Amino acid sequence: MKNNIQTGLWMLLLTGIAIIAYNITVRETTPPEQPYTQFLTELQEDKISKVHLKGGAITGEDVLGRRFSSYSPDVSSLMPLLGKHQVEISAEAPASGTLAGSLKSMIPMILILGAWFIFTRNKAGGGFGKDKTTRFIPVTNSPVTFKDVAGIAEARAELKEVVDFLKYPEKFSRLGGQIPKGVLLQGPPGTGKTLLAKAIAGEASVPFFSMGGSDFVEMFVGVGASRVRELFTEAKKRTPCIIFIDEIDAIGGRRSGGTASGGGDEREQTLNALLVEMDGFSSDETIIIVAATNRPDILDPALLRPGRFDRQVTISNPDIKGRKKILEVHVKKIAAGKNINLPEIARSIPGFSGADIANLVNEAALMAAREGKNSVDMEDFENAKDKITMGLERKNAVISEEHRRITAYHEAGHAIVAKLLPETDPIHKITIIPRGRALGLTQQVPIDDRLTYSKEYILNRIKILMGGRIAEELIFGRLTTGASNDILQATDIATRLICEWGMSDTIGPVAYLQEQEGFLGGQSIAKVHSEKTAQIIDSEVKMVITECYEETRQLLHEYTTFLHTLAEALLVNETVDAEEVDIVLHCYMNKKKIEEGVKNQQERQHISKKNPRR
Repeated sequence: MKNNIQTGLWMLLLTGIAIIAYNITVRETTPPEQPYTQFLTELQEDKISKVHLKGGAITGEDVLGRRFSSYSPDVSSLMPLLGKHQVEISAEAPASGTLAGSLKSMIPMILILGAWFIFTRNKAGGGFGKDKTTRFIPVTNSPVTFKDVAGIAEARAELKEVVDFLKYPEKFSRLGGQIPKGVLLQGPPGTGKTLLAKAIAGEASVPFFSMGGSDFVEMFVGVGASRVRELFTEAKKRTPCIIFIDEIDAIGGRRSGGTASGGGDEREQTLNALLVEMDGFSSDETIIIVAATNRPDILDPALLRPGRFDRQVTISNPDIKGRKKILEVHVKKIAAGKNINLPEIARSIPGFSGADIANLVNEAALMAAREGKNSVDMEDFENAKDKITMGLERKNAVISEEHRRITAYHEAGHAIVAKLLPETDPIHKITIIPRGRALGLTQQVPIDDRLTYSKEYILNRIKILMGGRIAEELIFGRLTTGASNDILQATDIATRLICEWGMSDTIGPVAYLQEQEGFLGGQSIAKVHSEKTAQIIDSEVKMVITECYEETRQLLHEYTTFLHTLAEALLVNETVDAEEVDIVLHCYMNKKKIEEGVKNQQERQHISKKNPRR
């Protein structure tokens, strides 16, 4: 693309120079024009020596040799005057209707069109070259192997068989089996699909052609199909080899049933060319196509049928063991301190992909370097994780003491509910330091990765979200907008509990929401239902939230002293971790036991006074 732009700019520059040169030449060769009346006056005064007539156009010289040009409306009446004053006359036929005259007037347009033709020809015809295809030359010690791929053991084991296909094709063909033509790697972004494809080539030590799906698509129809054919022609010369197409959904999207035009037509032609080439492998050609996408739901069915992409490998985000192994791979690349606890870090980053973990390690190293440290310690990983998950710390944010206090009680309300209710994720950290768009945050980290959720866990999650709003209401007697996001999340959870997970006693196990397919989905869409059902759903959602709200209010009202203690600790320290929360709770419980013991003793003394022993 860079070469095409440079070529186009050079052609436009040369065209501009040619037009300027043409205009200068015309201006220099065309004599200055004078009015016809002035010409007649000079002719009467015998100042004209010779003229050249071309239709009504007059060019000539005066007696001093100065050239001029003019135009005569009536050449027939001019001829007697020229003869009378003995002027030398020459003439030629008008050129307005000749081919030469037309071409001369069209020279600037011809130059512009010629430059544009050369530019587009270079873009369309020469676009598929070494700048479009990168081949990994096979070496004995490839820089990328399966040792560099961690956290996705199942996918790696599945793809080791592909390496055997490439290394020992006769092992499988001798029994009549056919080597798979294509492997589709599907999964969320950042899970290691491209790294796996490179590892396959590194393990098999074969040429590796790598292209992105968007590299095939151009504004000129037919270019993408041409590039596909040239790519496969080049690959057949270097068999066995691997062709890797990243983001194949750019060209492999589902074809429309109607008449396509423009970019859609180009994509469909490119897809058709790819399908034809995948069907055209001969038995002695060992070429495996590896493609990656995070949108398998939009791919054309013809691309996924057996005989094309025979293997479909799903790569999900790693679990806690996988995250630990990925951390071990990336931590080897930095100067890690001895106090780094990789299992603890892996547990605290649920949902992180391989790319997210690599970014976490890099951020930790950058933070340690910024502080002038000699190694990366656990504190750097904590700070890097907070930056990634909660946003950049807003140190210069000006917050009044009143708003700090409201935020402290809000976050303390979340934390106390999460701490006291059963079947909830443990508290990891509470902070009232503004980060991103939030003024504070209560962070919970699950002990293990949860694959399913109980109804009790879901209801307790709603209660935790409501804890901040209720704490503000109990302590300050008023409400703020700080709980807006909490209410939004609680409403969404309650709606999904009723309409998607079938946990309503009134409606029963009926789904009125449906999860969208695709790894980029996550958004639920409502199924068609009656107005009466909608009213029942609204009533159920409100009832769930109201019941959770009232139960949370009773809990926080009972533990108001604990709420004050934890909020004051936040105001002093700004950040409180799980251990400090346990200390505060322990002190509170001991104090409560002492107070209850004193109260019970006072009651016993009061009873003994009323009923003295005889």
